[in-house]
Amino acid sequence: MTEVVWPLMKNNISRSDLDALIAYLKQDDPKLTHGPLVRTLEEEWSKWLGVSYSVMLNSGASANDLTMMALKELEGGGEVIVPPLTWVSDISSVIRAGLDPVFADIDPYSLALDTKSVLNAVTPKTKAVFITHVLGYNGLTDELINGLKERHILLIEDVCESHGALHNGKKVGSFGWASNFSFYYAHHMTTIEGGMVSTNDPKLYDTLRIMRSHGMVRESLSEKTKEKYVIENPELNPDFIFAYASHNMRPTELSGLLGLEQLKRLDTNNLKRTRNLEKFLSVLDPEVFRTEFKVQGSSNYALTLVLNSPNIEKRDIVEKCLKQAGIEFRRGLSGGGNQLRQPYLKSVKSIPKPESVPVTEHIHHYSWYIGNYPELSHDQIDWLGSILKAI
Repeated sequence: MTEVVWPLMKNNISRSDLDALIAYLKQDDPKLTHGPLVRTLEEEWSKWLGVSYSVMLNSGASANDLTMMALKELEGGGEVIVPPLTWVSDISSVIRAGLDPVFADIDPYSLALDTKSVLNAVTPKTKAVFITHVLGYNGLTDELINGLKERHILLIEDVCESHGALHNGKKVGSFGWASNFSFYYAHHMTTIEGGMVSTNDPKLYDTLRIMRSHGMVRESLSEKTKEKYVIENPELNPDFIFAYASHNMRPTELSGLLGLEQLKRLDTNNLKRTRNLEKFLSVLDPEVFRTEFKVQGSSNYALTLVLNSPNIEKRDIVEKCLKQAGIEFRRGLSGGGNQLRQPYLKSVKSIPKPESVPVTEHIHHYSWYIGNYPELSHDQIDWLGSILKAI
């Protein structure tokens, strides 16, 4: 077996992060479940992102679940337009919330939902559009934002792979009714496992806080809300009134501490990641590989490699050469490619055929992502380019 010299991902936790954790744990009685450090990270994250409120969770998948549960509770049932190129939890969260996923194809240059495909998919039942900013690219367009506003349809952003990406100079994740982030150990910043939902809507914020902790009303910051439930339920202990059929999605104080440490260097690391992407695209043969991506505003998570034309023989050669060089990769880009091919959707009614989204189908069969991390050198990228040019 060939030794891996270029891993798909690296642990983003530094020695200084670990030292901060050790110092915290050496206190006489350190608080471990979520508390002041989590609250501080929520405030600092909101400032960094440019939103009013944030709620930290135990994972990005929980962020998706929580957002869809809140959408169903506050807006009722209906349809949510989703991309076929995304992580499984974006779609499964829609299904579990009792909402109906509607699929639109993606844009080949941003890898996110194609604006015209989305607007054509809108029906009177459409409650929201759940866009995924794939692998660090900005998936927004002014036409999409304005088109949804005109139709009174909510925008929800999955920014799990794109912390710090920009649209019109403003961070993605600050445009939607809600935005979801993951702090998985290999993402732009990490709390080992962790996530965040951000919003400017105070009603949504309060609902998220309650739902995060088993649906307990005491988690609300609104005295009016608490009083309402106490009056309506006089036979219940005010500390144990459960407003929603939710579950526990709380993070730990250790996660809060790690997040605060990591946030300090997020912007610097993002610049390095984007420079790596620009360098990588510059060493590719544009006759063979796609080099025209929506790089402006990117906060790249992984290097994207896409064949211009469908060619199974060439695809197999690319994979053989990468394996022989010890370079890890994943075919299909985000989430393993076209989600319409996954078994979990086979029992869902009205799911279209995989071939109905041809741009995503091409990505599914003829694309890969390769690890990108801040310490990656341009000499390494030149070496990778020489391997790909020899194909």
